[in-house]
Amino acid sequence: MDTVSLSAHFDGERIVLDEPFNLEPNTRLIITILPKQDAERESWLSLSGSRLEAAYGEDEEDYPVDLIKQANPEYAGS
Repeated sequence: MDTVSLSAHFDGERIVLDEPFNLEPNTRLIITILPKQDAERESWLSLSGSRLEAAYGEDEEDYPVDLIKQANPEYAGS
């Protein structure tokens, strides 16, 4: 069997997979305990994500090439 990462949680008594997955008896496992996500960190991630979307959104203005003062010869964009 190939190495697979599965999402799971501890329900207070046992470790439960978040989605069904067939495991054979005596399958070897590695369990990684993840830190709790605190509300403040989640808020900062959400805020920074929304600000990045606003800064680089679909309605972002395109700047003409003649505004570039020094061309990058390694740039392969169109």
